[in-house]
Amino acid sequence: MALRFVGMDPNTGGDGSPTVWVDEEKQEIVIQGWKLDPVTTDEIAGTEWVPGHHRGVPDHETVVRIPARMIQILRKACDDAERAGLRDDAEGG
Repeated sequence: MALRFVGMDPNTGGDGSPTVWVDEEKQEIVIQGWKLDPVTTDEIAGTEWVPGHHRGVPDHETVVRIPARMIQILRKACDDAERAGLRDDAEGG
C-alpha cells in the first residue's frame, strides 16, 4: 500500500487524532476519525437518506467523525487525489 500522509487534526494532543491520507494505488482517500456516539449511530441506522437505499451502515463499512477544522486538510486530500489522476470516471473525470 502506498499511503501518502496529507494532514492531521491541528489540535492533536499526540495521543491519536483524526488523520487523512491518499492511497494512490487503490485510488482512495483514507480517513481516521473518532468513533460515533450511540445517538449518531442510531440516527444513521434509522434514517432513509436516499429513497430505496438500505438504512444503516453495512458490516463492511464504517462511519467516523472528524472536526470541521480539518476542512482544509480534506480539501487538500481531494485536490492531491485529483492531481494524481485518481478521479472516478463516473464523476466526469
